[in-house]
Amino acid sequence: MRYIRSISIFYSIIMSVHGWASKLPEERELTTNCSNMSLRKVPADLAPATTTLDLSYNLLFQLQSSDFRSVSKLKFLILCHNRIEELDIKTFKFNKELKYLDLSYNRLKTVTWYSLAGLRHLDLSFNDFDTMPLGEEIGNMSHLEVLGLSGTKIQKSDFQKISYLHLNTVFLGLRTLSYYEEGSLPILNTTKLHIVLPMNTNFWVLLRDGIKTSKILEMTNIDGKSPFASYETQHNLTVENSKTSSLLLNKVDLPWDDLLLIFQFAWHTSVEYFQIQHVTFGGKVYLDHNSFDYSNTVMRTIKLEHVHFRIFYIPQESVYLLFTKMDIENLTISDAQMPHMLFPSYPTRFQYLNFANNILTDELFKKPVQLPHLKTLILKNNKLETLSLVSCFANNTSLKELDLSQNLLQHENDENCFWPETLIAMNLSSNKFADSVFRCLPISIQTLDLNNNKIQTVPKEIIHLNSLQELNLAFNFLTDLPGCSYFRRLSILNIEMNLILSPSLDFFQSCQEVKTLNARRNPFRCTCELRDFIQLEKHSKGMMVGWSDSYICEYPLNLKGTRLKDVYLSELSCNTALLIVTIVIIMLVLGMGVSFCCVHFDLPWYLRMLGKWTQTWHRVRKTTQDQLKRNVQFHVFISYSEHDSAWVKYELIPNLEKEDGSVLICLRERNFDSGKTVAENILNCIEKSCKSIFVLSPNFVQSEWGQYELYFAHHHLVHETSDYIILILLEPIPLYCIPTRYPKLKALMEEKAYLEWPKDRRKCRLFWANLRAAVNVNLLETREMCELQTFLELNEESLGSAISLIRTDCL
Repeated sequence: MRYIRSISIFYSIIMSVHGWASKLPEERELTTNCSNMSLRKVPADLAPATTTLDLSYNLLFQLQSSDFRSVSKLKFLILCHNRIEELDIKTFKFNKELKYLDLSYNRLKTVTWYSLAGLRHLDLSFNDFDTMPLGEEIGNMSHLEVLGLSGTKIQKSDFQKISYLHLNTVFLGLRTLSYYEEGSLPILNTTKLHIVLPMNTNFWVLLRDGIKTSKILEMTNIDGKSPFASYETQHNLTVENSKTSSLLLNKVDLPWDDLLLIFQFAWHTSVEYFQIQHVTFGGKVYLDHNSFDYSNTVMRTIKLEHVHFRIFYIPQESVYLLFTKMDIENLTISDAQMPHMLFPSYPTRFQYLNFANNILTDELFKKPVQLPHLKTLILKNNKLETLSLVSCFANNTSLKELDLSQNLLQHENDENCFWPETLIAMNLSSNKFADSVFRCLPISIQTLDLNNNKIQTVPKEIIHLNSLQELNLAFNFLTDLPGCSYFRRLSILNIEMNLILSPSLDFFQSCQEVKTLNARRNPFRCTCELRDFIQLEKHSKGMMVGWSDSYICEYPLNLKGTRLKDVYLSELSCNTALLIVTIVIIMLVLGMGVSFCCVHFDLPWYLRMLGKWTQTWHRVRKTTQDQLKRNVQFHVFISYSEHDSAWVKYELIPNLEKEDGSVLICLRERNFDSGKTVAENILNCIEKSCKSIFVLSPNFVQSEWGQYELYFAHHHLVHETSDYIILILLEPIPLYCIPTRYPKLKALMEEKAYLEWPKDRRKCRLFWANLRAAVNVNLLETREMCELQTFLELNEESLGSAISLIRTDCL
C-alpha cells in the first residue's frame, strides 16, 4: 500500500511542478500540516491564508460544506487515508483556486458532482465505488490533467462521460475488479495510463486494451493466479491499432511461460521501450523458447530489473540466448543474480548493454563475440577480476563508454591490453587496481574514474593519454598531486581523500590546463611547500572544489584544524633565492652606508673614541669612594696645540695662575701620569678640573690630541652645561674647519660664545678680567658637591630608606 501511495504522490509532484507551478503568481504561500493527528473533524481555526492543507492519515468520515469556507485561497488539499464515505464536490465551491484534490484511500461509495473549473488534479483511487465515479459535470473541468479512479466494475458508459477530455494521466487504483467490459479503456483520451491491479486479476484483457489506449502504459501487480490467464494465452496475441510506445510492468509474479508470452505479445505491437521491474518467475516449462518469433518488431529497448527466480527447470543458457537473439539496440538485465551471459555467433545490433548488479565472472570474456555496434557496456557490481580480458572483449566493438566499477579487477604489468580506439569514458572505481592500471588504458580515453582503489602514485613510464580531460583519483593512497606531463589536456582532476601532504612543483608547472581541482579532505602539511597550492586558488577564483571549508591543515600540530585559507606563509620566508638576495642587498646597503660614514663622518675616529671612552669609564667605575672624593683638584684644565704653547706659557698661565694658589691649573706637561694612557690622562684631567679652557686656532683643530681633549670635553658639554667649557679664540677659524662630530662646538662658534684674543694690546686687560670671572669658582664647594653627588649615587638605596624614616618621624 505504501508503494502504491508513493506512485500517487509522485504523479502529484510531477503535475504540480511541470503542469502549473510555473504559472502560479509569486505570492507568499502558507502550508498547514494536520496529518496523522487522529482528527475526526476538519479543524475550525484554519488560517485564512492557507494555500496547502494536509489532512491525510486521520479519522475523518464526513465533510461539511462549511469546513473549507474560511480558506478561500486553498490550492492543494490532501485528504487521503481517512474514512470518508460520501463526497459532495460542492463542499469546495468556495475554494475557487483549488487545483489539487487527493481523496484516495478512503471508503467513498458515492460522489455528488459539482464543476470545479480550476481543478487540475483529482484522485479518487482506492475507494469502494461500485462503478467508476464519473458524472456529467466532470466533462466541464477542462483544465483537469490528472484523474485517479477506482471501482469494482469498468464499463464503456462510464468512460464515455470523459472521452472528450484530453488528460495527461489516468490512474486506476483498484481494490477489487469483478467486471471489465472489453473495449472500455481505449475510450479514454490520455497520454499515460497507470493501472494498479488487485490480486488474482485477469491482466491479459486489460493489457490488450491498455496498449490501444495511451502512449505510456504502466501496470502494477501482475500475477498468474487468474483462472482466465490460461484461456487468454492460448488465443490471438496480436493487437491492432496499438498506441503504446512505452510499456512498464511492476511487481510481476508469473510462470516462465506467461512471461515469455508477454514478451512475444509486446514484440509485435507498437511498443519500443519495455521495462519489467521486480519480476519473479519460474515453474515448469511447457512452451518451446526456441519458437519465439523475432520478426516484425519496432522494439528497441528491453529492461529487466530486480529479477528473482523460484524453481527453474530449463538451462539458463536458453534464457540468456532468448534475450541476446532479440537483436535490439538496448538491453538491460540488472540485479538478476545472473552468473553468465551468452551471445549468438552472428553479429548483433546491440548498442547498449547493462548487466549491472549480477555475479558475472571472467568466463563472460573467454568466448569471442560479435558486437560491432556496441557503444555502452555497463558491468557494474559483478565478480570480474582481469582487466586485460575485458579489453580483448571490447576490442571488437565500437565501445565509447565502459563501466566496470565495484568489481574485483586488477592488472598485472605483464598483461597486454587491447582497447578500441573509440573508447572515451571508463569507470574503474571501487576495484583493486594499483599503479599498474595506468599501463592498461586506451590512448583515446577522455574521462577516467579510478576512485576508491589502491593507487599510490601515477607512474612516469606510462603511455601518453593526450585526450584525457577528466581524471578521478579520489579515495586512493596518493602522496602527491600527479603531474600532467602525460595528460596535456587534463581540465578536471579529483584527488579527494588521499594522503597528500604538500603538492610538488611538477603539478603547477605541467598542469596549466586544469580548470577544476578537487583536493578536499587531504592531510595537508601547512609549510612553505604548500604555499604555491594555497596561492593557486587565490589566482584562479573557483578552481578548487569545496574551498575553503574542506581544506584543513593536519600538520604541524600548532596549525592542525586551521583552514588553508587562513594560513599565512610569506614570500620571503619560503623563497630561499629571494631570502638570499634580500640578505645580500641589505649587506650591500649596510656596507655602502658604513663606507659613506667612514668617508664623510670619520666613523673610524668615532669608533676609536668610543673604545677609549668605554675603556676609561670601565676603569673609572672601579675606583674607590676615597678616590672619587679627590676628583676635583683644579680650577681649570687648559688644552692647546703645541704650536700655540708659547702663548699659553708666556701669556695665559702668568696672567691666570697666582702664587697664592687661588687658581689651580691642570696642564698636560705637569699633571699627566706616565703610567696611564693618553686618553685616560685627558679624561682624568677633565674630571679633576672644574672647567676646561680650549685655546682654539687652526693648529688646534689639526692636532690629534687636541681633538681627543675636545671630544671628551664635548661629551661633558653635552651632558652638563655650556659653562663647563671656556673657549679662547686665539686665531680665527673658518666654521668648515670644525669637524662635524662637534655640532655643539660649531653652534657655540656660530653664536660667538667664546673669548677672542685681542690683537690690540690695550684691550688685553678686559680680556683677562673676563677670563678670570669665567674661571672664578670655589674649589672647596665644588669638591663638597662632587662628594655629595658621589655619596648619593653610591647610597641611593640607603638614602631612600633614610628619607622614609624621616617622613615617618615627622608624621
